Amino acid sequence: MPTVSVGRDRLFAALGRTYTQEEFEEVCFSFGIELDDVTTEKAIIRKEKHLDDDAVDEDEEVIYKIEVPANRYDLLCLEGLAQALLVFSREEEVPTYKLANLSKESMIKMHVKPETSSIRPHVVCAVLRGVTFTEASYNSFIDLQDKLHQNICRRRTLVAIGTHDLDTLQAPFTYEALPPSSINFVPLKQAKNFGADELMEFYRSDLKLKKFLHIIENSPVFPVLYDNNRTVLSLPPIINGAHSAITLKTKNVFIECTATDLTKAKIVLNTIVTAFSAYCERKFEIEPVEVIYSDGKSYIYPDLSIYNMDVSLSYVNGTIGVSLEAEEVTDLLNRMQLRAEQSVSGDITVFVPPTRSDILHPCDVMEDVAIAYGYNNIPKRKPASLKPLALNELTERIKLEIAMDGFTEVLTFILGSWRENFAMLNRKDDKSKAVVVGNPRSSDFELVRTSLMPGVLKTVGHNKDHPKPIKIFEVGDIALLDEKKDVGATNRRQLAALFCGATSGFELIHGLVDRVMESIGAAFVPIGDDSGYFIKPSDEPEFLPRRQASIIYKGKNIGTFGIVHPEVLNNFDIPDPCSFVELNIESLL
Repeated sequence: MPTVSVGRDRLFAALGRTYTQEEFEEVCFSFGIELDDVTTEKAIIRKEKHLDDDAVDEDEEVIYKIEVPANRYDLLCLEGLAQALLVFSREEEVPTYKLANLSKESMIKMHVKPETSSIRPHVVCAVLRGVTFTEASYNSFIDLQDKLHQNICRRRTLVAIGTHDLDTLQAPFTYEALPPSSINFVPLKQAKNFGADELMEFYRSDLKLKKFLHIIENSPVFPVLYDNNRTVLSLPPIINGAHSAITLKTKNVFIECTATDLTKAKIVLNTIVTAFSAYCERKFEIEPVEVIYSDGKSYIYPDLSIYNMDVSLSYVNGTIGVSLEAEEVTDLLNRMQLRAEQSVSGDITVFVPPTRSDILHPCDVMEDVAIAYGYNNIPKRKPASLKPLALNELTERIKLEIAMDGFTEVLTFILGSWRENFAMLNRKDDKSKAVVVGNPRSSDFELVRTSLMPGVLKTVGHNKDHPKPIKIFEVGDIALLDEKKDVGATNRRQLAALFCGATSGFELIHGLVDRVMESIGAAFVPIGDDSGYFIKPSDEPEFLPRRQASIIYKGKNIGTFGIVHPEVLNNFDIPDPCSFVELNIESLL
C-alpha cells in the first residue's frame, strides 16, 4: 500500500490537537489506515546515504509514515488525510466542493487540436484562485503530484500533471501535437532554450526524467501546451516550462492533466483540486475551465458532480454480521465522508462525493460502514457452513495417506513449455489437449500443464544429488481443452507420485496405488468388473514398455503408473531409475 510521509506537528496542528504515539496509532487503526513508522527527515537522509549515525537531534521534525489504501487517492497528502480524520472524529462536517459561478463566455478556454488524438488525446483543466502557499503546503502540493504520478497515473503513461502560475500566462490555451523540431522552450530548472528533440537527449542522463522518455520519444509528434502568446506551458509527460513555474508567491494555479485515459485524468484532477482548494481565498471553490475539441464538442472541468448509489440495508448488515438501524448506518457513512440518508424503501441512499473515486459498488459502501463501526466491535460468529467441498475433502485425505507413506509434497508451476509437456515426455501434440498462452513472456510459460509429470521430473532433475531414495508427490490442477465449457477448457485435479532410487521402486508405486484406492473404500476386482478397480497393461510413450499399467475404476481409465522411460529420464537429466503414477482424483468421488 502507498505510504504517506507527513510532519507530525503539522498534522496535529491541522487536526487541532496533539496525540501520543499510542493514541494516534489507535486513531489510524479505527479509520482503516496504519502508522507504519516514526522517523525524522535527517534520519531518512542518513538511511539513504547509508550513514550509521543514529543520534537524534531534539530539534529534528518527527515524520509519521502512514500506510493508506491503494485506491484512496484523497489520502495521499496531509491535507486530504487531515480532512478525512476530522470528519471521522466528527470535528468537521463533510466539505461541499463547488465550481465558481462563471458564465461559459468568461471561462478560461483550452482548445484541443485534432493531431493530439494520435498520442495523448485527452486533457482536463481547472484553476485554483487566491491560493496561499506556505513552504510546507507548497511541498505537499508537489509531493501529491509525485505520488499520483507513481500510483493512478502509472508513471505518467496514463496521466501527466502540469501545474502553472496562471498570472504568468495569457489565456486561452491550446493543446497541440507537433514535430519535435518545431517545439522550443526553456524547461523547468533550466536557463537555456531547448528543442524538444534536444531535450530527449539531455534528459537521458537525468535519473528522474529518463524513466518517462520512452512514452513519447518514438512518436513523430510530441504533445505540447501553449498559451495565447505561444509560451510553452509543458511538454507532457516529460517536463513543464520554466516560464510558468509555480512558487511560494503564486496566487492563481492553473492545473492541466493530459492523458490517454480520460476517467483517470478526471480522478487525478479532482484529487488535486479538492485537497488544495482548502487554501483558496474562497474555501472549497474551484474555477472551471472549458475544454473545446476540434469537432466542436466542449466539456467543463473539473466534474465535481455527486452521484447517488442505493444500498440495501439488509446487504450491509448481512455481509458485516451486525444488526444496525438505517440511522446508525447513515451516521457511520457520514464519518467516512459519504453523505447518506434513508430512502423511502427503508434502504440507504449514498451521495458519493468527487473525492471518493474508490466507491464503485455497494460492497465499497459496506466496507466503509464496517470500518466506521470498528472491526473489533463486530460480534464473532461461526459461518453458516464449515463443510469443505467434497473434492477438497478427498484431496486432503489422500494427501495425508501419501505423506504417512513417507512421501514429501512438492508444488510446481502450473505453466510450462511445450517441449517439457510433450517432446521431453515422448508425447505427440495433437492440438486437442493443451491450453496455449497467448503472447507468453518466455518459452518456459507457453501453455498450461496437461500433466503433473513434467514438474515432478524437473524437481528430481534439479535435486539429483539429493540422498536416495527420493519419494515425492504432488496434488494439483491441470487444464485441458473442452468445447463443452463456456471458457473452452476445464480444470482437473490430479495426483502424481514418484520414487527415485538405486532401483526403480515399481512395486512401491504399485503399493501406493493400492493404498490410495483402499483409503477410499475401492476393492481390487478382476478385469472387467466395474464394482471396484483393476489394472491392465498400457502403452504410454513416457513409460517403459511392458512395465506400465492403466488404473481402471468403475469402468473408467483414471490414471497410469509404471517405470519411467530412460529417454525421458535423460531428457530431464535424471541418472537414476524412477517409477511414477498419475491419476485423476475427481474420478474417485
